[in-house]
Amino acid sequence: MATDHSEAFDVLMASLDAPLAIVTTASGDETAGCLIGFHCQASIAPLRQAVWLSKANHTYRVALRATHLAVHLLTEDDHDLAELFGTLTGDETDKIAPHAHTSGPGGVPLLEACAHRVVLRRTVLVDEVGDHVCLMGEVVEATSTGPFRPLRLSDVGDIEPGHPNEDRPAPPTERADA
Repeated sequence: MATDHSEAFDVLMASLDAPLAIVTTASGDETAGCLIGFHCQASIAPLRQAVWLSKANHTYRVALRATHLAVHLLTEDDHDLAELFGTLTGDETDKIAPHAHTSGPGGVPLLEACAHRVVLRRTVLVDEVGDHVCLMGEVVEATSTGPFRPLRLSDVGDIEPGHPNEDRPAPPTERADA
C-alpha cells in the first residue's frame, strides 16, 4: 500500500545503491537460490548477518526448512549470475544444478564461481507480514579473495524479476511436490 512517504522512501533507498548477492540454501535433496539486494551485517560479536527473502521466491520456501544459508556476494563481473538467479524462478528451474558447486555446512550449495561468500547457520526468522522475511544467522564460514567492487542494484536495471512481489505461493514448494 502506497503512503505519502513511499516516493521519498524509494528515492532514499535507490540512492543507497545496494550491493547484490545470491542466497543459496538446501533442505533434504532440494536446493534453491535467488538474487537479493536486502542483506547486511547484523552483529560484530558474535558475527551475524541478516538477509531478507521475498515470499514470492522458491528460495524462501526452501529456507523455511533449512538450517543454513550461503550469501554469495557478487562482483561487478557477475552480471550473468545475477541475471540467471534474478530472472528465472526456482518453481520451474533448478538454478543450482547447472553451476559448479560444492556442498557446505548443512548441505548448503556453495557456488564455485563466487569467491566472496558467507555461510550462515540460521538462528532467527522475523516475519512482520510484509513481502519479505528476515533470516539472521551465525557466521560459520567466510571466504574471500580480497577486496572487490560489488555488483550493485544500479548495474542490473535490465533484469526483470522471475516473480513480481504480488506472487506469494504458500509452502510446500512446487518442485518438492513433483
